[in-house]
Amino acid sequence: MLPATISTGKEGTSQKNVFLSQIQRIMQQETEKSNRRQLTGSYITSVASIMLVLFMLGLLGLLVLHAQKLSEHIRENIGFEIIMKADVKEAEIIRMQKMLDATPYVKSAAYITKEEATRRLSADLGEDFIQWLGNEENPLLPSVDVRFKAAWANNDSLAVIADELMQQTIVKEIFYQKSLVHLINQNVQRIGMVLFFMSLLLLVIAIALINNTIRLSVYAKRFLVKSMQLVGATESFIRRPFVWSGILQGVLGAFLAIVLLNLVLYVAVNNLPELLLLQDRPRVILLYAAIFVLGMLLTGISTQLAINKYLRSKTDKLFA
Repeated sequence: MLPATISTGKEGTSQKNVFLSQIQRIMQQETEKSNRRQLTGSYITSVASIMLVLFMLGLLGLLVLHAQKLSEHIRENIGFEIIMKADVKEAEIIRMQKMLDATPYVKSAAYITKEEATRRLSADLGEDFIQWLGNEENPLLPSVDVRFKAAWANNDSLAVIADELMQQTIVKEIFYQKSLVHLINQNVQRIGMVLFFMSLLLLVIAIALINNTIRLSVYAKRFLVKSMQLVGATESFIRRPFVWSGILQGVLGAFLAIVLLNLVLYVAVNNLPELLLLQDRPRVILLYAAIFVLGMLLTGISTQLAINKYLRSKTDKLFA
C-alpha cells in the first residue's frame, strides 16, 4: 500500500506542476499581449500628438505666408500717376514708360491716353462729363500709371523717386496719396509683429509638447533601457533604436500634418477662390519641408535627451 500511495502522490505533484506551468505560460502570454497593446497605444498616441502639434504650427505658417502675400499684393497696388504736360508728344511718353518698366523698383507702368482717362472718369462719375463741356477741348492730360514692387512701396522711397521724375521736362506733376501709403505700411507692420510673436509662442509650445510626449513614451520603456544596460550593452547601442524610433514618429506625424494642411487648403480654396491669387507654391513647399525637418529634429533630440536621463539614473530611481 505504501508504494502505491507514494506513486500516486508523485503523479499528483507532477500533474499539478504541469498545470501550474501551463497557467504561468498563459499568464505570460497575456502579459506580453497586454504590453504590446500598451506599447502600440503609446506609439499611436505619440504620433497623433506630434501630428496635431505640427499641424497647428503649419496652419499658423500658412496663415503667415498668405498674410505676407496679401501685404505684398496690397503694397504692389500702391503707386502714383505721372501727369504729362499738354504739348508732350506721344513718342516721348512711351519712351518714359519703357524707361520706368526697365527700372528695378517698378512692377508695371501703363500709358494712359487722354481718351482712356476720359473713359475712366466717365465710368467713375456714371455719366459722360464731356457733354457738359460743349465744344471745349478735353481738359484731361495724358499720364503714366506706375505701380511699384512691395519693397519700394513706402513714402521715403516714393518721395525720392518722385523728385527724380519731376526733373523730367515732360512731367507736369506727380500725384499719390501719402497718408494712404503710410497707413497701409503701418498696418502691415503691426500685423507682421503680431504674427511673429504668435509664431514664436506656438513654436515654444510645440517644442514643449513634443518633448513631453517623447519623454512619456520613453518613460514606459525605462526598465528595458536599464535591463539592456545591466547585461552589458553600450549606451550608443541602447540609444540608437530609440532615437530612430523617435525620428520615425516625427516623420509620420509630419506627414499626417501635411496631409491635413493640404486638406485645409483644398477646402479653403474651394470656398474662397480668391485665395488662389495668394498661393505661392515654392514657399508652401518650403514650409512643408520645414515641418518635416522640425518633426525629425524635435523627436530625435527629445528621445536622445530622455534616453540619456535613464541611462545615467540609478536602478532605484526608476521606480520614482
